[in-house]
Amino acid sequence: MVRGVLLSLRSANSTMPIQLSSLHDPGKPRTILQSDPLARLARNAVGRRVAEYRKNEVIFSQAMAASALFYILEGTVMLKVVSNSGKEAIVGILGAGDFFGEGCLTGQPLCTSTAVAMTDCSIVRLEKQSAIRLIRDEPDVSELFLRYLLSRNMRMEEDLVDLLFNTSEKRLARLLLQLAKFHGEGKPEAVIPKISQETLAGIVGTTRSRVSLFMNKFRRLGLVDYVGHTDVLKVRCALFNVVLHDGCAPMPNVIFEQPSLNVGKYCAERQLSA
Repeated sequence: MVRGVLLSLRSANSTMPIQLSSLHDPGKPRTILQSDPLARLARNAVGRRVAEYRKNEVIFSQAMAASALFYILEGTVMLKVVSNSGKEAIVGILGAGDFFGEGCLTGQPLCTSTAVAMTDCSIVRLEKQSAIRLIRDEPDVSELFLRYLLSRNMRMEEDLVDLLFNTSEKRLARLLLQLAKFHGEGKPEAVIPKISQETLAGIVGTTRSRVSLFMNKFRRLGLVDYVGHTDVLKVRCALFNVVLHDGCAPMPNVIFEQPSLNVGKYCAERQLSA
């Protein structure tokens, strides 16, 4: 969710966690596109369609007319805002299953942010009146939209608590886990698009040098790793230790499948860097 909705705060955070399937293989069957209710309803219909965007392509720009609702089937989208003084803030990093541009449904005349594809994306574009009709007439779509809004509201509250009470190291670890869609279900690792340290620093609300320090520590402890020379960052579920441990108490309901991780070493290093 976005800490950045409160633009007066020092940071912006992701509106929703990034969907891992955004790093799809173009040759692999795209079952999401076949089974998603919005994908099915968007085909060959007036006012709605599935659009393909390439990495770094602008989907819409700040101050453009707000006339459509967007829904991500595959890929990762970044929302950013530029102030009157020229300062830029990231207010959302979205993935599959997320909506954006919903302000048009409330009568918002202009887009308040710029949406850019961070990876290749498949996105449903719903013109305003078509979106209103689908939400009103299609139970699957209205349920999907309501679930998204409730989830976004919950994460906004979590992000505010995170900003007020957690250290920058914990906030960075939590952000990486959000992007990797770890929720304690026991999967050992996941991959996410590699994000620059400047971007991470802006989202977390700290300096680039601090992010570099923490990322180097996480790599040294085997919690994260860069995949070769690609734009992919590997995140391991053991990173939960950074978020949930004030000391070295055992972490409930999470299965670790990285036995080489030395949790005691992490705790010792954390005390030294405190």
